[in-house]
Amino acid sequence: MHIVDVCGFYSPEGGGIRTYIEQKLRLAELLGQEITILAPGAKNGVQQVSPSSRIVRLQSPNFPLDRKYFAFTDRGSVHAALDRLQPDFIEASSPWKSAQFVAEYPRRVPRSLVMHSDPLAAHAYRWFEGLAAPNSIDRAFDWFWRRLRRFGREFDVVVAANSSLTKRLQDGGVPNAVTLPMGVEPGLFSPGKRQECVRTILLATCELPPDATLLVSAGRLATEKRIPMLVEAATVAGRQRQIGLVIFGEGRAHKKILRVIDGNPHVRLLQPVRDRELFATILASADALLHGCEAETFGMIAAEAHASGIPVIAPRGGGAGDFVRHDPALGFRPTDTADVVRAILELPHGGSSSRIAPAARSVEQHFRELFALYHALAQSALAVA
Repeated sequence: MHIVDVCGFYSPEGGGIRTYIEQKLRLAELLGQEITILAPGAKNGVQQVSPSSRIVRLQSPNFPLDRKYFAFTDRGSVHAALDRLQPDFIEASSPWKSAQFVAEYPRRVPRSLVMHSDPLAAHAYRWFEGLAAPNSIDRAFDWFWRRLRRFGREFDVVVAANSSLTKRLQDGGVPNAVTLPMGVEPGLFSPGKRQECVRTILLATCELPPDATLLVSAGRLATEKRIPMLVEAATVAGRQRQIGLVIFGEGRAHKKILRVIDGNPHVRLLQPVRDRELFATILASADALLHGCEAETFGMIAAEAHASGIPVIAPRGGGAGDFVRHDPALGFRPTDTADVVRAILELPHGGSSSRIAPAARSVEQHFRELFALYHALAQSALAVA
């Protein structure tokens, strides 16, 4: 089956979506699929990744809010590219222009909308935090909900990676919404990667002894990640017991986070670790992941921590919320610093090396299930035709 992913936010310099796309392309041949990523770019071109996968770029203008990205603006060129590619199934990867252009494509081809972003949770709920409840904000943004409901009717399936988002979509009247969790790289993240010497070094970086508790946080330093809240919570919890927090990341909130740390020697902000093997060792060597974002559609770092056998302290909501169900006491109310402090103090003192290794869902399992769903929808469309 030839699947064309009309991906408005793919960029070689991107983050989570880039990783997801690269995994999809790498697994295409193994899973017996032909995959084409149709993405906006600086100029037209084709990058052949394997005999079964490629990236086709359409010349498009820069995305105004981030020059690393480009944006589809010409429906005609997207439709013409789809005519040339002759897909058996079309996937749209955001609820913006790419989804609109795919919905309007006139050929009878089954199609899906994959919710790689949750704009209301990531932006609107945060903008009006403390001023209005989410249900009031939803009413104010009913234009966006009408858009999602229309997409639910025009697409054969709307795929969400976490149960919280699926429930919100269903409660908002969006038809055809299903949950299909993503997965982690098989064999990379494991409790077996834990090294007490790495743990000791990281605690020493925080000027703490080996019997202290080591928390790690990792990811883009963006406002919606709520790193300042985590720093404040770890600082307050650290007044009751020895707690070190090491944050790995870079981004536009870097200076703000340093101001909140305010010289606390037990909290360190370090550059991201791009060596995946080393990062897997660091993650497994921590006593817990501390995560603040309730707006992620999956929560890849939470999945990686879960596969590494360490507890996940995270909000009860969004992608990471699916992982705190394993330790309900470690879930906290989103945006509630005091409840984050409580969750941190629920951890046992010192290390967690006796923790039982969980069963980790692999990225290959995710794509097998996704492609099986697409195949079933394509077969149903043929039967109706």
